[in-house]
Amino acid sequence: MNQVAVVIPVHNEEVHLERALAAVCAAAARVDAEFPGVAVQVVLVLDSCTDRSLQMAETCAGQDDRWLILPVSHRSVGNSRRAGVQAALACAGRPADAGPATAAEALRDVWLANTDADSSVPEHWLVRQLELAAAGADVVLGTVQPDPASTHHELLARWHARHVFVEQHAHVYGANLGVRASSYLAVGGFPTVDFDEDRTLVDRLRSSGAAVVSTDSTRVLTSGRTAGRAPRGFAAYLLALAQP
Repeated sequence: MNQVAVVIPVHNEEVHLERALAAVCAAAARVDAEFPGVAVQVVLVLDSCTDRSLQMAETCAGQDDRWLILPVSHRSVGNSRRAGVQAALACAGRPADAGPATAAEALRDVWLANTDADSSVPEHWLVRQLELAAAGADVVLGTVQPDPASTHHELLARWHARHVFVEQHAHVYGANLGVRASSYLAVGGFPTVDFDEDRTLVDRLRSSGAAVVSTDSTRVLTSGRTAGRAPRGFAAYLLALAQP
């Protein structure tokens, strides 16, 4: 692997964005230290933001030229993730005259790491994905946990009663999803939908024969809010879980 692109869709996330970006910065720095030959890029897809998210993103990007800000008006997480990946791959530095076979081979060495703007990745998040990719994984499905600091204790207890953190778990979370670029493109990428874009992509990847690894070793903290940005997203699930 010689390149990693982190893609983060953002829609009015000023409350959580600073922590999310700081966590990704720490994860990128860990790659710099342990995999000095791997270039890291971060694409922030600012989708129809009307709060301070853009200004916060610009501040971060102004301190590190590896950050790319992509303003869009999709109001769709599937479209935003897809646009972010397209922008990342356009900057991946592949030779313009490379044929299809050469381009496909080059993309085997590009890793796409996806998370959310209300989430905080662990420092080893990218390093662990690179280790699993080096061992043969085409897809890495991580776990998430509602942040205890922002989640009511009763809701958190219900969550833990229904979710056991183990290797080879059965969950799919867009906030913790890594995929080899060649495998991603082979199945058409993220679908342009407003919800379940992560599950649909992973279903296609499994059907294609991609090597899928599910792990709890990259667990991500995510907001415990019950009013989210995507219909039928994680917040909607937590809202349903909170009902008596």
